[in-house]
Amino acid sequence: MGSVEREIIVEAPVEQLWAIIGDFAHGPIRMAPGFVTDSTLDGPDLRIVTFENGTVLHERFIALDETERRIVFSIVGGSVTPAHDNSSMQVFPHAGGSRLVWIHDTLPHELADAFGTSMEHGLEVFKQTVENAVSTAS
Repeated sequence: MGSVEREIIVEAPVEQLWAIIGDFAHGPIRMAPGFVTDSTLDGPDLRIVTFENGTVLHERFIALDETERRIVFSIVGGSVTPAHDNSSMQVFPHAGGSRLVWIHDTLPHELADAFGTSMEHGLEVFKQTVENAVSTAS
């Protein structure tokens, strides 16, 4: 199984990051506008996420823990159809800001490199988006 872990420090309150990450329906487009072009629900526990490069992922909601600020979801179809897939995102307080940890496990393991690259790009867009919003509000 391929496993990818990425984390990023964001100069914004943990509550602000969690409000985006914990939003299963619209979180992806709020997290990485432009990189993610659409995120819509298709039933109560399935979202369809479309990326700027045309990739479409069908992601199933697995769990949400408000206390731990952790969400878990799985790719179950779309342009990429892994044999197994599980992702978790969790937000932690960090030195006046926040730390976001994203773990993605997938089979076949060859998908891990492509997912890792996409995760890195998405996290950079997320950091810029949130930090720009914080500086604009100040």
